[in-house]
Amino acid sequence: MTPTSPSPDLLPTLPDVRGKLLRGAELAPYTWFRVGGPADALFLPADEEDLEAFLKALDPAIPVTPLGVGSNLIVRDGGIPGIVIRLMGKYWGEIEALDGITLTARAGALDLAVAKAAAANGITGLEFLSGIPGSLGGATRTNAGCYGSELRDRLVALHGFRRDGSRVAYRGPGKPGALPEAHFSYRHTDLPDDLIVTRLILEGTGAGDPEAISADIAALQARRAQTQPIKEKTSGSTFANPDPPGTPDQRSAWKLIDAAGCRGLKVGGAQVSPLHCNFLINTGDATAADLEALGELVRARVLENSGVELRWEVRRMGRVQRV
Repeated sequence: MTPTSPSPDLLPTLPDVRGKLLRGAELAPYTWFRVGGPADALFLPADEEDLEAFLKALDPAIPVTPLGVGSNLIVRDGGIPGIVIRLMGKYWGEIEALDGITLTARAGALDLAVAKAAAANGITGLEFLSGIPGSLGGATRTNAGCYGSELRDRLVALHGFRRDGSRVAYRGPGKPGALPEAHFSYRHTDLPDDLIVTRLILEGTGAGDPEAISADIAALQARRAQTQPIKEKTSGSTFANPDPPGTPDQRSAWKLIDAAGCRGLKVGGAQVSPLHCNFLINTGDATAADLEALGELVRARVLENSGVELRWEVRRMGRVQRV
């Protein structure tokens, strides 16, 4: 996770894997914005054992960056140095109900799939995940939430690997047990930077009728389709809502952006969504630089108009493209 790294053709011999290891892989197709440069190498591990062995054998000097489905991410145009690890596919998407109120899911499971699996098993309290774009691993990194709930509210425990391949586990906030506690705040977690989350245990709020829970999820999905630009090349919310204190209008990022006259604002091929102005969209030919510049322009205008400094919720990573 450093700003410099050898180009892919200069990387040393990499460990053998059972999954896929692709040098110089373009990352734009793996992000919802469809922008960004290549990774020096992209690793798609077959399973936890494949990932563990790779991390333990990899030169410690080579940076490693985990990547989910890229729903809340801008990969800069210069690409990402070192190894990008993507936990996607059938194995990494596995979800299993443990009892009438808890389930376990691997980090590559889509948030919507987890919500639907909970519904199918009559578990209430996880419907909010259907409104979060992306995978469970990414949601963990940002303590994602919507409709009045956050991931930390339902987390029992999480498992993963550190950069050296050592296995680690944490208990959810306030949960009993001997594991160290994971600390979360609004759209933030204090988990180690080098942690690669691989599996979570989530707890619902109770038991319910599967058809009724599924109907609630369908209603949330319909609401999201009406209010967010989900058919565009976009991401989740661009900026976190400001923390109180402040007036109600100052606690909502989209209201601050709208009040600053930014709805529909463009930089290159990037635009503030006319439908929901806390979303940036790639209108077709945007670069990562366009999107990031537009985001910074929005932040500057909001600060000038309201005195509130918006905080990026979309993660930005990689190298700036040198002209």
